[in-house]
Amino acid sequence: MSPPAAPSATSTTGDLPRVTLVLGGARSGKSRFAELLVASHDGGHAYVATAEPGDAEMAERIRRHRARRGAAWKNIEEPVDLPRALATATADGAAALVDCLTLWLSNLMAAGHDVEARTATLIQGLPRLRGPVVFVSNEVGLGIVPDNALARAFRDHAGELHQAIAAAADRVYVVTAGLPQLLKDSR
Repeated sequence: MSPPAAPSATSTTGDLPRVTLVLGGARSGKSRFAELLVASHDGGHAYVATAEPGDAEMAERIRRHRARRGAAWKNIEEPVDLPRALATATADGAAALVDCLTLWLSNLMAAGHDVEARTATLIQGLPRLRGPVVFVSNEVGLGIVPDNALARAFRDHAGELHQAIAAAADRVYVVTAGLPQLLKDSR
């Protein structure tokens, strides 16, 4: 699969807004598109990974993602304390790519954290970041209602998280089959 076309002049012009949200389904091309957005920033690039290599398959995915980005990207692995990781990633004005919010949400839920409080802390910290941030997340609310309480809670938390980030974001995209669609542009 080839990566999506570079962002057009009307979408970024190398001037990344403070907060961007990129939503999409599994294997939709959202991460590659988000990487292109962040790469358009002239002040450096940081990748904030929320995944943990819990098995060989996930470790291989992480390895492939790192190889695709190359050595120019600063890598920060942080499964839970996203506000701190973002402050570190953007401290020198670099653009940060968070991949992904749904894994962060899973990590919070598995550790028994208060998801609403953690989301509020994340949102409140966004204006203090010294560089732009692009969030990647899986859209999970388009399917059937899950048959168990944990899956329903995850779906509900993800929807609320996405709404909160989208409200705070300057730009919101949805990526389907490698094709980004601009949903919001406040700039």
